[in-house]
Amino acid sequence: MRLAQRLLLGTALVIAVLVLMLAALGGARLTSELESWETAQLTREARLIGVQWTARTEPETFARDAGVALGHRVTLIDSAGHVLGDSEFSGDALRALSNHADRPEIIAAMRGEIGVSRRASPSIGDQRLYVAMRAARGVARVSIETRELDAVVARARRDVFASGSVALLAALVLAVAFARSVSRPVEELRDVARALAAGDLSRRPALSAPGELGDLADAVHRMAEQLQARLAALQADDALMAALIDALQEGVAAVDAHRQVVILNEPARRLLGIADRVPFPADLLPRDPTLREALAGAFAGDASEPGEITFGGRAVMLTARPLRDGGALLAFFDLTNTRRLEAVRRDFVANVSHELKTPITIIGGFAETLAADDPTPEEKRQFVEAIRGNARRMQRLVDDLLDLSRIESGGWVPKPERVELRAAAAEVASTFGAAAAERGVTLELAIDARAAAVTALRQVLSNLVDNALRHTPSGGRVTIFSEPDAGGVVLGVRDSGAGIAAERLPRIFERFYRVDPARSREVGGTGLGLAIVKHLVEAHRGRVSAESAPGHGTIVRAVFPEPAVTTS
Repeated sequence: MRLAQRLLLGTALVIAVLVLMLAALGGARLTSELESWETAQLTREARLIGVQWTARTEPETFARDAGVALGHRVTLIDSAGHVLGDSEFSGDALRALSNHADRPEIIAAMRGEIGVSRRASPSIGDQRLYVAMRAARGVARVSIETRELDAVVARARRDVFASGSVALLAALVLAVAFARSVSRPVEELRDVARALAAGDLSRRPALSAPGELGDLADAVHRMAEQLQARLAALQADDALMAALIDALQEGVAAVDAHRQVVILNEPARRLLGIADRVPFPADLLPRDPTLREALAGAFAGDASEPGEITFGGRAVMLTARPLRDGGALLAFFDLTNTRRLEAVRRDFVANVSHELKTPITIIGGFAETLAADDPTPEEKRQFVEAIRGNARRMQRLVDDLLDLSRIESGGWVPKPERVELRAAAAEVASTFGAAAAERGVTLELAIDARAAAVTALRQVLSNLVDNALRHTPSGGRVTIFSEPDAGGVVLGVRDSGAGIAAERLPRIFERFYRVDPARSREVGGTGLGLAIVKHLVEAHRGRVSAESAPGHGTIVRAVFPEPAVTTS
């Protein structure tokens, strides 16, 4: 539909709506005003009739005479609702009228109010406006037909429609003249705007006219000049941005709101293994669940936390952020070298584990005693046996740490064997007895005599006891205990130390994690003991857990599956 036609139709529609609104609102207002005026008139008449209705007045005759004088229907009703007189009825017809006590205007008048009601008359059948007033001998009611009011309103509406038709015709004539003077230059500006939108920035409007159309033509001309300059600047910015993105070490991929990949730099292409030219659908990105979940979250407006995924054997850190236009930005950081360095660190930690510290200290202590003192032959034999036992234990610890290293690399599978748990626990308790006494901590055993576990038990116990002693103050208690379990044997260490906060408890089995770094350095901890326990237990298809609360100590349990039962 052309501009001239829209102007004509719009003008006609506006005027028609105004005429209809004026007729509707004016009719309603006129009806309300007329009804209010008539109600006031009927109220005065009802009050006058009520005053003149006395005991000496015959109701039927008085109602008929009053109705003739006023030109309205007059009804006289006693306090019980019986009609005593009515200007429209007489004789038997009057006596046949029903009781009026349930009429809304009569009910209001009985309460001493001015009763007003607009409804259909059950006696006559037409729509009437009733006004009732309480009198000394009952209720005086005056009513008129509403047809008279409706006729006045209808005439007013016809006048409004006639005036509106004349105004509509005049407006249409003016709209035609105005539309012709406006549509032609607007069409020219439309063609220029379309050409600019299509990329033809050389097109300019030729219109030179006064008023708003001339201003609009001049504005379109300046807009075309600015668009041409800004397009050149954007092209230069795009080239610079593309060069910067390609120079990044991190991979970058931008997906627009239509799920089209519009930016993909070279590092991202190498990591994702994509050779397609942009733009291309986001469905062509790798079908990794983490990548898809992060992309969906970014489209929903949620930024994802960095997550690690694997592409072609390479570890990649993925981060997704939503864009303002509804798209998503994906960033990829290659973690392959970092993970390789972490593996080297784990191998190093496996070879120099702090768990060797205790047996080396014992061996050194007894050796110094043998060198500096002159013990008896029996004491020498005990010292040599202690040195030999700790040397063997140190060898076992080294072997176990190497096994842990092989477990992490996937090149070693443990071979569980039965070990008498009570003897192993007693050996560990003996090893740490001196350290416990030095710290003023009671070290006790609560081991079932029939309980048995698997290999690596001594190392697990040693790490748990050593960790508990380092975090239990003087006067505390450390207990090595066992518990029955349907799936195997439960071995644990309980201490009365300071305890661990709930938010830190899940991380105590991480490598190098320290609940209190300052205290761990003070007592010589490296943060590896519980990590070794976790790997050793899981290597035997077991599980390890911890319970703790600040001020209530800590319990660490290791569950070994299917142990053999031995007797002492």
